[in-house]
Amino acid sequence: MISYEPFWNTLKASEESTYTLINKYNISSSTIDRLRKNKGLSTQTIDDLCRILHCRVEDIMRYHD
Repeated sequence: MISYEPFWNTLKASEESTYTLINKYNISSSTIDRLRKNKGLSTQTIDDLCRILHCRVEDIMRYHD
């Protein structure tokens, strides 16, 4: 199972918020909802989040058995 728990920690440590992700970077509110519910995301979305937050994939998601 993929968990996006690291994303929330990375976001908290950054200068960004869900508000800026949606309004400044055009990340959809449904994507934020998918992150909250640990639903699947496209690799393009993961790439966008890494670019915006200046982080690595491991800072966005983690795999659990």
